[in-house]
Amino acid sequence: MKKVLSLFILVALFLSCNKDLVEKPDNLIEKNVMKEILYDVFLLDVIKYQNPDILYANGVNPNTYIFKKYKIDSIQFVKSNAYYASDYREYKKMYDEVNDRLKNEKKSIDLINKKAEKKALALKKAKAKKAKELKIKREKDSINKVKKEKELKLKKKDSIAKVNAEKKKAKTKKTNKVTK
Repeated sequence: MKKVLSLFILVALFLSCNKDLVEKPDNLIEKNVMKEILYDVFLLDVIKYQNPDILYANGVNPNTYIFKKYKIDSIQFVKSNAYYASDYREYKKMYDEVNDRLKNEKKSIDLINKKAEKKALALKKAKAKKAKELKIKREKDSINKVKKEKELKLKKKDSIAKVNAEKKKAKTKKTNKVTK
């Protein structure tokens, strides 16, 4: 008797598994649209916890944004979500597709960020190189300026010495003329 009862319960379980646990709603959201909604929900959750000020600065209320964007109401979303969730395998496929999309977009964003970082680094290096070149040029200009100043001083000394020598010559000529 126990074996028959166990077998009957087992058969009843198998037969009940074939039935839809949740009835298909009249205004069921299409599967592709549901994937888009799940994608947006994931993004909003990430933004809400990472940097919630961005949402409010842009006037986005995470609680109502999805409903306005897809022109649905909360009851339609809940019923459609429950319907899709009742088939675990299909629901998991939907989640996996959304997750793959998020991963691909993350890779794209990471690639863009790496390019931007490389560009910023190259720009920083170029600025540092230019600053170094300007510093070297200033130093050379300073050295040249000092050299020119020294040359001018030497020329002044030379010209003063020349004038003094000429004065001396003129004096000696005068004295030679007077003595003659």
